[in-house]
Amino acid sequence: MSNITVATLPRISRDALSALLLTTLSSSTTTTTPSTLAIIDVRDSDHVGGHITTSTWIPSSSLDYRLPELIRTLQDKEKVVFHCALSQQRGPSAALRYARERERVLGVDAEKQEVYVLEGGFVQWQEKYGKDGRLTRDYAEDIWREY
Repeated sequence: MSNITVATLPRISRDALSALLLTTLSSSTTTTTPSTLAIIDVRDSDHVGGHITTSTWIPSSSLDYRLPELIRTLQDKEKVVFHCALSQQRGPSAALRYARERERVLGVDAEKQEVYVLEGGFVQWQEKYGKDGRLTRDYAEDIWREY
């Protein structure tokens, strides 16, 4: 049985993630996902109005059947960051399910990867970085005015 819980999953701030993302993007020769970082967006129908650069959208409703694929495709990433709108339920839950399944499948090798939850989710992210085209794609400011 895994010792990983929602409470033990580390959080990453929007500022720390933006610095990491900018560093990995500047060292990458393409605009594809940096080789050391994966960002997984688990918003469902609320996945509108923008997304973090290089993030992969996997709606929480499809996470269970996509877990094997995620574990396989993300196996070489050093850091994996999960988020939803607020990172209060779906994001932490997805990160926990991923970390536990990865640990079950890979055993001790799972320790080579850090799994995080983005503090404040996309709502807090877009407040500071929504208009920054390096960090956010397809941003629609009018959707976020009420937040």
